[in-house]
Amino acid sequence: MNTAITTERHGAHASLAAAGFFDLAHAAAVLQAVEDAASRLRGCGCEHVDVDLTQLVRIDGTGAVMLARLFDRLDNDGLQTRLAADRNPEAVRLIALYRSRRTDVPVRSAGAAGVLTRLGAAIATLPGTARGALDFTGRCAAAVPKTIASPPSVNWGSLPMLIQSIGADAWLVTSAANLLVGLIIGFIGVSQLGRFGATSYVPELVVVTHFRELGALITAIIVAGRSGAGLASEIATMKVSEEIDALRSIGFDPVRWLVVPRCLALVIVLPILTWIGDVFALGGALIATTTMTDMPIRMYLTATAGAITGTNFLAGLIKSPFLALAIGIVACGQGLATQGGAAAVGARTTAAVVLSIFSVIAINAVFTLLFVVIGV
Repeated sequence: MNTAITTERHGAHASLAAAGFFDLAHAAAVLQAVEDAASRLRGCGCEHVDVDLTQLVRIDGTGAVMLARLFDRLDNDGLQTRLAADRNPEAVRLIALYRSRRTDVPVRSAGAAGVLTRLGAAIATLPGTARGALDFTGRCAAAVPKTIASPPSVNWGSLPMLIQSIGADAWLVTSAANLLVGLIIGFIGVSQLGRFGATSYVPELVVVTHFRELGALITAIIVAGRSGAGLASEIATMKVSEEIDALRSIGFDPVRWLVVPRCLALVIVLPILTWIGDVFALGGALIATTTMTDMPIRMYLTATAGAITGTNFLAGLIKSPFLALAIGIVACGQGLATQGGAAAVGARTTAAVVLSIFSVIAINAVFTLLFVVIGV
């Protein structure tokens, strides 16, 4: 049974029914259900709300606290909540315990309480968030063989447009970012290595630092902030406008129809953008080095060409498809998980950008550790 809170309006009063698992293991679903119920009942014009808890499968302290908070919010909005003691008396007693304790607790520092509350809520949602992420990743992996078996189930016609919007329209900003990073590495390399008379090693420093690490990372972060937000908001808008439900009703799997082409476009485009960014980073370092030192351009280019080995070049490009998949899965997953109205679209888009950037950094760190362990 799914965790849910249903509401109905009956003239001057409304009814609220909680069903499913209201415990720590389902904290994320409970929190989402509570927020949805509060938004539906806010401003409904009712005088009281009858609460039905008979369909609860399990409730613990986490679920009781969230329901108690919901009922307190409704009372503050002028809606009197009525819990029948004969309907799941254990749940009613547990909720009443937390509500009474909430009123008896002395007032503390609002700032500290707010920080601790947000921290606790964030930690409580981690198991549900991780479970949802793994579940959606598994669904995407399962969609690959189905896509191979049934190619018409994917919207291949959108692939050129996606490559255009994610790649061709983004190369300028990613190249500019990599150019500036190259300038920064060049300035730092000259200022630090110059103290030891080793400015001739600046080209090698730029190649190793940017080709192996920063090129793929900076490009992926820019793409996550730009294209990841766009993909998440697009799919989230489709979800709240019921276009996703329409796809399911005519027999299309949204993961195959929408997610697969977007992830494929990212996998195609991100290595190309990374390679272009590497070239611009070398140009930025060239400008910085030749401006601050008397190193001739020909000497810089010769040293750079000698430092560009197959290992340095491929180390960054190997990571790019995995970073692209992380951006696509996170952005599309957040979009498909959207519930509510326009405000939910913005919240999911923000979450998609934050989580995709964090995922990119984490995956990059894993690859770096792996390269160090195997001696690449």
